[in-house]
Amino acid sequence: MIALPEVRGKLLRDEPLAPYTWFRVGGAAEALFIPADAEDLADFLKALDPAVPVTVLGVGSNVIVRDGGVEGVVIRLAGRYWAQITTDGDTVTAGAGALDSMVAKASAKAGIAGLEFYAGIPGTIGGALTMNAGCYGAETKDVLVSAWGLTRTGERVDYALADFGYTYRHSQAPADIIWIEATYRGTAHEPGAVAARISEITSRRETTQPIREKTGGSTFKNPEGHSSWKLVDEAGWRGKLHAETGGGAKFSELHSNFMINPGEATAADIEGLGEAVRADVLAKTGVQLEWEIKRIGRAG
Repeated sequence: MIALPEVRGKLLRDEPLAPYTWFRVGGAAEALFIPADAEDLADFLKALDPAVPVTVLGVGSNVIVRDGGVEGVVIRLAGRYWAQITTDGDTVTAGAGALDSMVAKASAKAGIAGLEFYAGIPGTIGGALTMNAGCYGAETKDVLVSAWGLTRTGERVDYALADFGYTYRHSQAPADIIWIEATYRGTAHEPGAVAARISEITSRRETTQPIREKTGGSTFKNPEGHSSWKLVDEAGWRGKLHAETGGGAKFSELHSNFMINPGEATAADIEGLGEAVRADVLAKTGVQLEWEIKRIGRAG
């Protein structure tokens, strides 16, 4: 059993992680830590044995937790402190635990345009910073000014936009940084017009994506010159139950780049389906699909 420092937040051992993910699958965390605030998290990281692995879990919207669970400590930035959003002029500052959609809505209320695309991303600001999240023609890099976070040893680091080295769904920032807060800059605009654009994005998402299913968002990144959903669809996987998983997982009929758990699939079923589709698409088209969904933990 790993030794854990004293904390002011919530610290749970052998905590099942399935309820924290949209797929509702996966094993337990050796320890789950929900820090009270940034100081609590920094103190914890400084005191934690450097050999203990640390994994950050947001709202679990774009992740598969494997059936064998996650070794070490899983950190979840949940609660009012982590979800704070403030506006000042044309800037928006948000905690890493704030939902992307709430940041979009707060921006609209303040008459700040440019962050509407966040209404279409089912995740948190921490995840958006990590992967340069985007949709509908806009990305995090288009509006981000700066962010700060903590290293694995609890030291503060500050990043300007250029420091991230953003490319498509990728950041060059060290993967072990735990983001705490981000500042964005949009442009002043009439609040009603910004809100209308958000409504348009929300409506489009509801009619084209299986948002009320147990899903993980976009499964694969779009390869250069291709759309992942078209490759999956043309390979015949839209709505097809994966025989090797006993019908436990499939790609959605509504959007063929979204995997869903229609019943009692395991994490192995879902990841196995993704790997089968990757292999099939490669064999049929020569195009290698790359995972957009993050897979963490140990196989069952």
